[in-house]
Amino acid sequence: MGNSVINNFREIQIETPVDMIIRQIRELISSGQLNAGDKLPSERQLSEKLGVGRTYVRDAIKKLEFYGILKTLPQSGTVVAGLGITALEGLITGILKLEKRDFVSLVETRVVIEAEATRLASLRRSEQDIENIEQALEVFHEKVKLGDPAVEEDLLFHLKIAEASKNSVIKSLLLIVTPEIMQLYKELKVCSDGVSMKSYNEHQQIFDFIKNKDEKGATASMRKHLSGVLEFSQNHLIN
Repeated sequence: MGNSVINNFREIQIETPVDMIIRQIRELISSGQLNAGDKLPSERQLSEKLGVGRTYVRDAIKKLEFYGILKTLPQSGTVVAGLGITALEGLITGILKLEKRDFVSLVETRVVIEAEATRLASLRRSEQDIENIEQALEVFHEKVKLGDPAVEEDLLFHLKIAEASKNSVIKSLLLIVTPEIMQLYKELKVCSDGVSMKSYNEHQQIFDFIKNKDEKGATASMRKHLSGVLEFSQNHLIN
């Protein structure tokens, strides 16, 4: 009885100042007080208004930029980016409140989206796309070599492929479903050194297929790459 009851409790997640800043920006966008193209106050102004150090503000802005919610323009400051707004709900930790089986469905959806993104990328990618994907691959590799968690670098690689697909809806969908999956992997410490290096080798293979415009090879390699994520979810989150 006691053991079954304890499983119904959930670990309390304490928000960091960065999380709180992100949540406030999210609420301003969701309520329409901030719209695409609107400029944010400066880091100094936000720091003074929120009563936190500028480092927290800077980290929050960087994270929102990473997910496409904000973008910083040279000599213009930080503005709200239109594309990322549709994916904003997927950024906040725990926002989807997923049950275990729903989470597996989320992973299955990711496989479908990314397989198609990779297929389209192999057909539509430009030389600039190849440079962007290769750069993301190298950033991921450098993090892996240092033995550090490379969850966000992993996501960046996949996002660059989505961008190369030239389908903005695919990128938005990927931004919605993937952060929740990545967050769970961080919590479970799934990305060990061996797993990360295996992922890098698979990333390299996917990149090579896209670069060579091998549609079938690219799609199959992405499905194989994500099969481990799906298998882990099915084995650990349903039973």
